[in-house]
Amino acid sequence: MSRLIESTPRQDGFWMPAEFEPHAGTWMLWPERPDNWRLGGKPAQRAFVAVASAIARFEPVTVGVNHRQYDNARNLLPPDVRVVEISNNDSWMRDCGPTFVVNDRGGVRGVNWQFNAWGGLTSGLYFPWDLDDAVPVKALEIERLDRYDAPLVLEGGSIHVDGEGTLFTTEECLLSPSRNPQLSRTEIERLLGDYLGIRKVIWLGQGFIDDETDGHVDNLVCPVRPGVVALAWTDDTADPQHAISRDALERLGRATDAKGRRIEVVKLHIPEPVIISQAESDGVDAVNGTLPRKCGDRMAASYVNYYTCNGGIVVPGFGDPRDADAQVTLRELYPGREIVTVPAREILLGGGNIHCITQQQPMPRKAT
Repeated sequence: MSRLIESTPRQDGFWMPAEFEPHAGTWMLWPERPDNWRLGGKPAQRAFVAVASAIARFEPVTVGVNHRQYDNARNLLPPDVRVVEISNNDSWMRDCGPTFVVNDRGGVRGVNWQFNAWGGLTSGLYFPWDLDDAVPVKALEIERLDRYDAPLVLEGGSIHVDGEGTLFTTEECLLSPSRNPQLSRTEIERLLGDYLGIRKVIWLGQGFIDDETDGHVDNLVCPVRPGVVALAWTDDTADPQHAISRDALERLGRATDAKGRRIEVVKLHIPEPVIISQAESDGVDAVNGTLPRKCGDRMAASYVNYYTCNGGIVVPGFGDPRDADAQVTLRELYPGREIVTVPAREILLGGGNIHCITQQQPMPRKAT
């Protein structure tokens, strides 16, 4: 049974651990909607299988799937991946799923944020989103973990933490008027502290260029370990991403984390702009209320949208020469982990990438 806890994680001594800390497993959802995934989602499904298979080499994976796709998903996914029926509107587990918190006595609970499809009726990417909003409760019921209901519209991809009290986010997203217009920056910081146990928010400005999520931080910056972050970077001053990354670099350079450390920044160079082709655009159903996939649009291709799992880093590949450079940089940043590149263009075509379709469930801390 999953109980609703009426207090807050901070009051109960719980906090969100960093992604690079040990996991009990990874959660994903299965893609299928034809107005977001081309050709009925079949190419994307193969990409999701590749991601799930890569992660399953390092830790348990659970994939939630709508009932009509259960048999298909079960047949395509490897036997060691758990497949469960969870009704959903689309497959972005990072953003609609629960955020897990831990304490120092072996406890794990979930935070259930409010989800409005990246902007609700004002600027949301699809309608309805009610099934997505119910995903956290269902996942926590499966795991028999208690939950907190947070009074905040928030997607998991809009935050990163270092596990030692510091949270990274962007003003573009968390201060968006389509999320929590009734809340001030200070009030949002207070709620983040209450529900994630963090003590300091490092605010970056914009997120990645042309990111339809209103600038999620997980496309721009990723904590590698306390005091060290990877930053999406380009030396091309003609690329509008350059000014965004430069601003982030300057803000990080002025910042200190919750423990007073300066932030070391490692640049992770982005690929050449990845553009939607005519064939890719034509393969997506045009539906009113869903963001169209137009030929010529640039996609938010960033190697920073990698996923850290037990013993491995699963990084998106774009068929670009920078793929190899990203592997080299990540191998230097994570000397104890295996770097696995998975072709990710099909995931990117849906509006996100490997980090966006995964959500870590942390290992319980040893009771003290």
